[in-house]
Amino acid sequence: MVTYSMQTQTPLQTSRSLRWYDYFTINFNWFALTTRGQTLTPIVIPLLVQQFVGESVKGAYLGQIRLWALMAALLMQALMGMLSDRSRSRWGRRRPFIVTGILLELVVLVLIGLSAGLDGMTGYWVLFGLYFLSMLASNISHAATQPLIADLVPKDKRGMYSGIKAVLELPLPLIFVSFVVSRMITQGNLWGALLSVMGVLLVSLLVSLGIPERKPDFEPDPFDWQPVLRLLGMTAMFTAIILGSSWVVNVVIRQTVDLAGGSILWLVGAAGLAGMSVAIVLGVWSSLRISLGEEAKANSSFTFWVINRLAFLVGANNLAGFMVYFLQEKFVEFQGEKAAGPASMIIMFVGILILLTALPSGWLADRIGKRKLLVISGALAAAGTLVVIMAPSLGVIYVGACMVGAGVGFFYPASWALGTEIVPPERAGKFLGISNLAGAGAGAVGAYIGGTIADSNSYVLLMSIYGFVFVLSILMVRWIKVGEG
Repeated sequence: MVTYSMQTQTPLQTSRSLRWYDYFTINFNWFALTTRGQTLTPIVIPLLVQQFVGESVKGAYLGQIRLWALMAALLMQALMGMLSDRSRSRWGRRRPFIVTGILLELVVLVLIGLSAGLDGMTGYWVLFGLYFLSMLASNISHAATQPLIADLVPKDKRGMYSGIKAVLELPLPLIFVSFVVSRMITQGNLWGALLSVMGVLLVSLLVSLGIPERKPDFEPDPFDWQPVLRLLGMTAMFTAIILGSSWVVNVVIRQTVDLAGGSILWLVGAAGLAGMSVAIVLGVWSSLRISLGEEAKANSSFTFWVINRLAFLVGANNLAGFMVYFLQEKFVEFQGEKAAGPASMIIMFVGILILLTALPSGWLADRIGKRKLLVISGALAAAGTLVVIMAPSLGVIYVGACMVGAGVGFFYPASWALGTEIVPPERAGKFLGISNLAGAGAGAVGAYIGGTIADSNSYVLLMSIYGFVFVLSILMVRWIKVGEG
């Protein structure tokens, strides 16, 4: 039961020995975070954006709202990770941040419910501001939850703890959202859905109080503002690269309007894939050089680990994020809120397969190698995306969703366990907070660049691009080495 001092890296004792239920106390907040995220991102926010701005530009406006909210999340999570590393609260390093984030999120969810009664661009900009605040609040909590395994769990048990994390982070909340939250939204009961999410957050707050942290016994160094300035620079650089990539893609879209249909699809698809790939690779590389400086050079595997995570999550997160719009385009019977039901069923199938694969993945990650599982996960997700795109019926889409879910189930435990081995233990909060380039960047890259592609062409083309981005994630694995730095 070890964590590490910032200055000496000597072991620190937890408040008590780890017990069987700490698999859940350490990881339960992931259930709350994902329940909140899978309610807002793929269902509530797309439907409200569609309500406010209309059909023709819904992809672009959804991309815009996600870009700026996620860049705020990126900055907040990295900053809160650094601050929690320095915390000497009698409640522990991380718990005060978890509780604060949950309390703020509860307030914002109430305001989002009230915003649904607005109309037009007024409603859109109010929603924009509230979603922005929601991302700030949730990432205070998220940043403090991320380092808990690295803080408290011995290395030989991190695979299993990461497996439990993956189950609570993905399949269980996805199933909960499918069976409870989305049904309320399909029936027009937005308030019931939001109150359900708020109830989960309150339970998480109470469970998080049982995390076996104690007050750290180190004295933090004097606060250095240089890392904060680096974080601002990192966020600005990543945002600029995403904006620049999107601008180039939009130029290509405008230049191809007079071409034949097949040529347009090939050119726009190639430009979209190139734009997302540049944003992923160059965005991570340049951002980490700014935020970590010489530490990034000394930990090059961390860079490729983040690139791998970002590429995989661009595909996984945005398949879900645009699924409502994809179904509305592909099937005439699923218009408006009617798409929420089948979209949530797809999410449920993904969740079930994650549930079936996440725990075996944690076990396998400790035995056959985490890098091999990352390759397998990328291949499964890419193949599943192809099935979804080509599916003639909703039933076949469910099959593709199961393949993607299996890939995600293998990916999360293997990737996170690998990351906890790569990051310097005395700065786990800082490094894992910065790794949110992948979590926040995925929605920003995939939605902002992808939204205009879908509006001008189709959501089938956009989903195809996400399939190729899974392949990019596979290519990055070969440069991730354990034991560096």
